[in-house]
Amino acid sequence: MIPSSDLETLLDLLRRRLEVIGDRALRESDPDHQFALLRDVSEAITAFHDQHQSSLPPRLRHFLENASLEKAREWIEAELARRSA
Repeated sequence: MIPSSDLETLLDLLRRRLEVIGDRALRESDPDHQFALLRDVSEAITAFHDQHQSSLPPRLRHFLENASLEKAREWIEAELARRSA
């Protein structure tokens, strides 16, 4: 089972990705920088997936492999809430 601390790391990356995508001011003022930030966080998510593949639960692995990143975020949030209950 993947440790909660690793899930929290991935959750932070997924949330950061949403922040970058949703930053309208950055998109309007410096779209190249926004794209670079999005690329960096996407690469970090891919690297996390590659490094933790053997310990990822099948459903989370499926979401990451299919780029269903919003579903991955929701799954992690639910899993961490379940673990803390």
